[in-house]
Amino acid sequence: MAVTATYKDGVVTNSTTIGANTVEAKKNQTKGSGSTLDKDAFLQLLVAQMKYQDPMEPTTNTEYISQYATFSEVEQMTNMSATMELSRATGLVGQTVSVAQDGEVVDTGVVDYVTYENNKALVWVNGTSYELSAVTQVSDTEYLEAYGMAATLLQAVQKLPSINDLTLDSKDAVESIQATFDSMSEYQQSFVASDTKNLIHSYTEKMAELVKLNELADDNNSEG
Repeated sequence: MAVTATYKDGVVTNSTTIGANTVEAKKNQTKGSGSTLDKDAFLQLLVAQMKYQDPMEPTTNTEYISQYATFSEVEQMTNMSATMELSRATGLVGQTVSVAQDGEVVDTGVVDYVTYENNKALVWVNGTSYELSAVTQVSDTEYLEAYGMAATLLQAVQKLPSINDLTLDSKDAVESIQATFDSMSEYQQSFVASDTKNLIHSYTEKMAELVKLNELADDNNSEG
């Protein structure tokens, strides 16, 4: 089951289990900003061009029509691209994402909402806005939970003394680690490295030997 997806320049490059969460964006207006040449500005320039053209070499109507047609095509493509970007960003609402800048992850959290400003879709994570192209990974809740459990289990194992130095003082810790591992689902256990699994098994076996030896010693003492 795929649980993550990689994004590059706002485009999915790997499959993912992203849910179909669709939440209305806080701002979904796609009107061009002041830094973009919109249709009204283009028409004003066109009128100015006609008004101040050289009367000895006037521009033909065909040229004007061609210019306007070209602009209309570019405008339609821009609007379509903007709509697709906003749709992709909105689909991330409620998902846990990682955001990177200069190749390094700078933030991880749930996308609370999406805004659209200056012809750019912005995702808001932990109160900060990021461009869609900055999103590098999307993770579902099940994945994050399993990853966190595996990491916690590893830390607990690393706190134990070496197997050769193991004593009954670590009995509760070893039993707790084994119980935690046994309570994990098969999917969650798949996040635990094979070396860690083997180590847990070795600690459990060693502790069982120590307990048995201690019981035999107690029996001998009682008989004596």
